[in-house]
Amino acid sequence: MFARIAGVGSYLPGQAVSNDDLVLRGIETSDEWIVSRTGIKARHLAEPGQTSSDLALEASRRALDMAGVDVADIDLIIVATSTPDFIFPSTACLLQGKLGNRGATAFDVQAVCSGFVYALTIAEKFIRSGSNKKALVVGAEVFSRILDWNDRGTCVLFGDGAGAVVLEASDRPGILASALHADGAHHGILSVPGNVCGGQVTGDPFLRMDGQAVFKFAVRVLADVARECCAAADVLPADVDWLIPHQANIRIIEATAKKMGLGMDKVIVTVDRHGNTSAASVSLALDAAVRDGRLQRGQKVMLEGVGGGFTWGAVLLEF
Repeated sequence: MFARIAGVGSYLPGQAVSNDDLVLRGIETSDEWIVSRTGIKARHLAEPGQTSSDLALEASRRALDMAGVDVADIDLIIVATSTPDFIFPSTACLLQGKLGNRGATAFDVQAVCSGFVYALTIAEKFIRSGSNKKALVVGAEVFSRILDWNDRGTCVLFGDGAGAVVLEASDRPGILASALHADGAHHGILSVPGNVCGGQVTGDPFLRMDGQAVFKFAVRVLADVARECCAAADVLPADVDWLIPHQANIRIIEATAKKMGLGMDKVIVTVDRHGNTSAASVSLALDAAVRDGRLQRGQKVMLEGVGGGFTWGAVLLEF
């Protein structure tokens, strides 16, 4: 028993907010500064009251439609998010209710920007065990809710969005290899160090990041975990048709591709359109590559993410 991707979908809320739009909102920055350092030209921001499960619903419907799968046939729902609708119930259960599915196993995964890769790997294990046949795997975030809009070093980097895949049992290999890692010793370089206690916010409720430390860590582990997946599947990095990394920063993406010996013509880049959407970013880029015709059936694709925790991981698959 193997697991293959049957359909993909994504959703970005509202109109694109350009770098110049942020300047007009009073943020002390510039289009040149943001683009030259990150490659980001725009991002999408959820409307007040629009939640991660709302974004996940739209992306899921599009993935189910592409796969030709009825929502009633989904028996596993995993949502990767760091910005859930509530403390509980899980965003996956809320999504399940909005979809009208009844009875599927449903739960969230919290691995920040590695979340979608973690969730996809977990879903594949469920399917290969024989316990499930059709899984809906979603990355959904409303990171705009945890940004300090007075911190120009972080608020310009992130956006909101969702991406989804339908993963089904198959007699042909789809996911060829996966690898997941974490090292909690590095938790301080990217975190939201706050909480709710007794109805009050304790600590700092906003995203805080040591950008230089994150950059160095990300470049090292992304290249390493990609090579680990290739070795596990007995595939040379040069034989990978497409690299779809976490869409955080164009410099990280370029450095990772260089370490793997891949030209940028083999890398899917969408960070310029939506910024860093955390757990949604890999699935957003995957959907874009499928729908614009670059990614074709039978090609080998490396998905990889790195995020706060610190967590990182990769999935090598044949689409």
